[in-house]
Amino acid sequence: MHASQGRSAGLGLALASAFAFGGSGVAAKPLIEAGLDPLHVVWLRVVGAALVMLPVAWRHRGLVRSRPVLLLGFGLLAVAGVQACYFAAISRIPVGVALLVEYLAPALVLGWVRFVQRRPVTRAAAVGVVLAVGGLACVVEVWSGLTFDAVGLLLALGAACCQVGYFVLSDQGSGTTAGDAEPPHPVGVIAYGLLIGAVVLTVVARPWGMDWSLLGGDTVMNGTDVPAWLLLVWIVLLATVIAYVTGVISVRMLSPAVAGVVACLEAVIATVLAWVLLGEHLAAAQLFGGSLVLAGALIAQSSTPKAPSGPVASGPGDDSERTPGELSAERAAT
Repeated sequence: MHASQGRSAGLGLALASAFAFGGSGVAAKPLIEAGLDPLHVVWLRVVGAALVMLPVAWRHRGLVRSRPVLLLGFGLLAVAGVQACYFAAISRIPVGVALLVEYLAPALVLGWVRFVQRRPVTRAAAVGVVLAVGGLACVVEVWSGLTFDAVGLLLALGAACCQVGYFVLSDQGSGTTAGDAEPPHPVGVIAYGLLIGAVVLTVVARPWGMDWSLLGGDTVMNGTDVPAWLLLVWIVLLATVIAYVTGVISVRMLSPAVAGVVACLEAVIATVLAWVLLGEHLAAAQLFGGSLVLAGALIAQSSTPKAPSGPVASGPGDDSERTPGELSAERAAT
């Protein structure tokens, strides 16, 4: 019963994370159209979130000594890597194509679980990935703007690989392996990840050339004037701080594979929000694709990766044969 409640809570957090991440593009597009460089918007997003999380980083400063590799990996891959690769990709290939390639990450996560961790994955998870990726192709209408650019596609694939790092590192931080007295606090990991990502993106984005006066003016969202600072607050607090916090906790309560597929809903949510707030209407194929993504996510979340088979040397109460997601869900529910 407790594990079931934990899975329900984890699914709710994964959906909240997908919704929060999905709103980032809707808030960022008016800022970019107002004249801000996309990389500068990313820099403002990550640096603003890092400043918000500074008190949390100080509270969990012990993580710097106990988990330096985890923090560095999270900052480089889950924060800086995904953002930099994705925005570099969309400068060379259509946004829809880049988004589709990036969200191949759930399939790559399953590959990691199956071939690197050598843990069997369920047929439901595999079917869910196939449906989600196929549906995502319809949502972004990949056929309408595909032009082959090897560098752009490699950058988008790099964003997908970095997103795999986000899910895998979030799960690895659960501390369920032998010898871990206490798992690192997920919010502390996020705080230091954002700080490291902010430093890296400062070098990449070079914000000293940004036109800061644009942040004091208004932007236009579907014909309505909206203060630029309000959109920036949306991006920092909702689309970054809340998105990362709920996302990392959901991975620990579910599993990287399941949370990864549920995250595909981000593209559907982003498209719906763009329809409502930006006036970007959906075609019939996009509506069909969204239903496929939803179906894939629901199928995948209905089953976690199977525990490794084989003889168990210890007693029946031993946790060594159980997945991190299962253990985390039970801990959260008790």
